[in-house]
Amino acid sequence: MRKVRVGSVVGTRMDKTAVVELVWKQRHRVYRKQMRRVTRFYVHDPEEQCQIGDMVRIQETRPISRTKHWRLLNILSRREVADIRPIELEGDSIIETSEDPSVASDSAIAVAQESGDYNEDEDA
Repeated sequence: MRKVRVGSVVGTRMDKTAVVELVWKQRHRVYRKQMRRVTRFYVHDPEEQCQIGDMVRIQETRPISRTKHWRLLNILSRREVADIRPIELEGDSIIETSEDPSVASDSAIAVAQESGDYNEDEDA
């Protein structure tokens, strides 16, 4: 009898391999608080049909490679994962800095004059 587990796919970057994560809870022996434990399995996926976020059933098998000892039985459910892109910055919110300290101080003085916090008598 071979072990069978159900987990979610968290990585598919390797060829014919998926990383499946199994989350389980265990009670601390002294403090009796529930601890969240995470186990990762490297799963043989010969047709590369797994996608990130899928719930899959895996089965223990002979060693396929140094870290791969599980194979994919079936995909239980598919899950849509949002494609995250970096936020584009607006052009006026970018502040350019200069290596020359006199230019940087001139721009700081201009900002202070606009806000009313700068007095020319204090600078001299």
